[in-house]
Formats: sequence, structure tokens, C-alpha cells
Amino acid sequence: MSNEHLNADFTQRVVIDTTRLPWIASPQSGVERRMLDRIGGEVARATSLVRYAPRSVFSAHEHALGEEFLVLEGVFSDELGDYPPGTYVRNPPGSCHAPSSKPGCIILVKLRQMPLDEQERVVIYTGTNRWDAGEVRGHTLQVLYDAGLDGERVTLQRLESGVSLPEARSTGGEEIFVLEGELTDAHGVYPAGTWIRNPAGYRRALKSDRGCVFWAKHDHLRGAAPTR
Repeated sequence: MSNEHLNADFTQRVVIDTTRLPWIASPQSGVERRMLDRIGGEVARATSLVRYAPRSVFSAHEHALGEEFLVLEGVFSDELGDYPPGTYVRNPPGSCHAPSSKPGCIILVKLRQMPLDEQERVVIYTGTNRWDAGEVRGHTLQVLYDAGLDGERVTLQRLESGVSLPEARSTGGEEIFVLEGELTDAHGVYPAGTWIRNPAGYRRALKSDRGCVFWAKHDHLRGAAPTR
């Protein structure tokens, strides 16, 4: 399967241990990628891990259909600020910036996946943000973005050791990226660095024997189609 059409069937479940993927050079010197899903060439609907070498700079560019990212390591920067580990950012359609990183960084980034009417920029520093009570005791979360009824919802979630979440049906699909510890479902155990994409209608129950933190995005795959 080519990198221009990678995991592009959104009706299929995908599980990737991203730590086993190679880093692929981008056209910009000092910037590499681990591609998770992609439809298109350099202008693509894409989900990727992106690694910036220390003192690397990316040319100024526009995000016609938006950009969403979570800083995993290091410090990501642009002309609007510096974003340490745990920072969640949504740059809306039509936004433009010139990224860079003095110490180097790794981000989880999603491109060209926002509706055109989304216009508000979002920046959340999850390291200092409040954790709220979740579904059960030992489950806490931070709501990073919520589009309301029938829209997508993005959260950071934490499970203490031995905590389980009840089985749920993912009506509009979901993505999970394990940040710390291990997450478990009926199909396996997923260590830090695992990316999971569950299609619309998929049923699953989650638990963690040792505790974990994960990023999750829900209800964004309902009727998902290629975006050129």
C-alpha cells in the first residue's frame, strides 16, 4: 500500500505500535514522519507522528482544512508561542503558521479533517489543566474539544491501576493514542505509543492493569470520506 493511500478504509479497525514504525524523511530538512493514515500526497488528509530535529524550522504554510496536534515530547513553537509536552492545539481552517523547535520535538498531528465552519483556535496546556471525574471511580479526564451533539469530542483520559470502563458502542468511531502505561481490551494489551482506530459502530471495553493515560477522539469517523 502506498503512503498516499494508507489505512484509508475507515470501516476497518487499525492497531499500530508506532514505536516499530520507521521515521520517513519529509520534504523539509530536519522533519520526519511516522504515517498512520493518509489520503493524498504532500497535501493530504493525514494522521501522523512528526519529529522535528533540534533547531529545525518548517516553512510558513496554510492549513486550508485545519490542523490538530498534541505535543508528545520536546517543545513545538510557532510565531504565536511555545508549546511544551502535553499541549493540545487546534488551528482552524485557513490558519497559517511557521513551525519550529529549538530543542526538537515529537507531535501527534491530524491534518485536513476539520469542517470549514470551525474558526476558533484552541490551545490547552494539559500539564496544568484540571482533571475531572470520569465514568467510574479511578477514571479521570480532561475535555480538550467538544463540538456538541453529533460532533467530535477530544479528551485526555487517565485510568488508575485495575480500573475498567464498561463496554460502549462507538457510534461515530474513535481514535486512541496511548501516552503512558498500558491499555487493554478484549483483543490485546497496548503499551505507550500504540495508536488505535475503531470504526463507527465498534463495541469495546477498556481497562488498565497497571494504570495508563491516553488521548482519545470520538465521533469523527461517521461517514468519513477522502478529502482532496
